[in-house]
Amino acid sequence: MSDSTDLKKEIKQLIVDNLMLKIGADEIGDEQALFGPDSLGLDSVDALQLVVALDKTYGLKLADTDATRKALQNVNAMAVAVAQGGNH
Repeated sequence: MSDSTDLKKEIKQLIVDNLMLKIGADEIGDEQALFGPDSLGLDSVDALQLVVALDKTYGLKLADTDATRKALQNVNAMAVAVAQGGNH
């Protein structure tokens, strides 16, 4: 479980660092939506930056729009995608 917790912390820091957010990584909830209403407020440019950062950091290749949309729902979904398809 600590591997999963550590991965989520890394992903939160990756989000903050790559998108230059004005909040700390610890302020992002594991289930907090990244896009849409009541979310972190990210947009399509942020999504592209996250896809590139996930590829560079973890070797995660998101095959199509549906896979990307699913993986970028929240931190938990990103951790699952990395654990299943990334080279961590």
